Amino acid sequence: MIARPPIPAGPWLVVGLARSGVGAMRLLASLGEDVTGVDGGSPELPADLPGRICLGTDGLAELVESGAAAVVASPGVPWGAPVLVAAREAGLPVIGELELGWRASRGQVLAITGTNGKTTTTELVAAICRRAGRDVVLAGNVGYALTELAAATTDATTLVLEVSSFQLEAADGFHPDVAALLNLAPDHLDRHGTLADYRAAKERLFAHLGPDQTAVLPVGFDAPTAGARVVRFGPGGDVDTGAGAVRLGPRVLAEPGGLRLFGAHNYENAAAAAAITVAAGIPEDVVAAELAAFPGVAHRLESAGEWDGVLWVNDSKATNVDATLTALAAFPERRVHLILGGLGKGQTFTELRGPVGERCASVLLIGEAEPQLAAELAGALPPDSLHRCGTLDAAAEQARNLAGAGEVVLLSPACASWDQFPSYEIRGQRFKELAAARRSSA
Repeated sequence: MIARPPIPAGPWLVVGLARSGVGAMRLLASLGEDVTGVDGGSPELPADLPGRICLGTDGLAELVESGAAAVVASPGVPWGAPVLVAAREAGLPVIGELELGWRASRGQVLAITGTNGKTTTTELVAAICRRAGRDVVLAGNVGYALTELAAATTDATTLVLEVSSFQLEAADGFHPDVAALLNLAPDHLDRHGTLADYRAAKERLFAHLGPDQTAVLPVGFDAPTAGARVVRFGPGGDVDTGAGAVRLGPRVLAEPGGLRLFGAHNYENAAAAAAITVAAGIPEDVVAAELAAFPGVAHRLESAGEWDGVLWVNDSKATNVDATLTALAAFPERRVHLILGGLGKGQTFTELRGPVGERCASVLLIGEAEPQLAAELAGALPPDSLHRCGTLDAAAEQARNLAGAGEVVLLSPACASWDQFPSYEIRGQRFKELAAARRSSA
């Protein structure tokens, strides 16, 4: 385990007061720091939140008025926000909430990033560690903010962290014991601007590793790993996924068909999880047992039920094109009625044209991105198979009328949820309710 850098002395300014900012304020206050929190909106905050709170502000005035000596940014705050730029120009330390939580925590750290598969792999890594009897803290971009849990960690804790590009953008010194990048595809270009900048943010995960740390990478992906030991997963890798199995040397960790998860891509996720946990010291027998038992996670190719031979699948967490392509590939023997749309993130959807034409019986469009999707998918399948539905409820109703036995109704939107739902979880939950309504009307 690696010694963390010290936490800078305050007073502190916390920028952004969603879950991560609230966690940062509580943690800093518990350390005896003077804390001011700012947010450009008016979020609902706990009544007992410590420190001074200023809402509806960009934080520039409070940066001066609070006498801030250090600043922590929530992941949702762009690294180029004026208050963060001003703080850096003034020579103040500016770190992210993940960095703060890591510095305040103790224990072995396993960190996972990538465009797709992060949550499934992170949850699987945590499950393997629990099966091994580890004291596990699961945090980061899934579950709890790390600052909410850091104070309860000990040297015996294994911290399993899902890490986003937004969090890594503001990481300064963060170096986990095992750092894994699963894959990379265009995403969050509305924030990062270019694929190169998005990739650079992801690769910050490896920037401070040393020879005592392990970098886990897919076969064929090169990243600057700062002298760490490199373990590769995928076909022909150290953890091999050739022939539809997961192998570590001569040991078969998962046979073909041996996972409970939909889709061949989950063998890549399982291989990554195996590479991470074996590097963390988990016995191979424990890894193999959990790979066979793990049921998957909510909102990621999650079965919402099967009625009259029609399988309803909730993949609400698919918020980019690459994730939707992966979801379509998970059902090679079934025709799919695909629900697409929501809030676009600066991406194009033309890459969907071929797979949609090959695999989909119909496509049902919803949300803010509906006009763009309709234009970019025009001609990919017959005009009467492309439906502009507006809302998820209307799309599910249309799917009920169209889908037949042996087919799939798949919510895999390739878009964020925020135009119509506060989160992808709430969107996915609504889809599951609509699927259950199919049962009650059958």
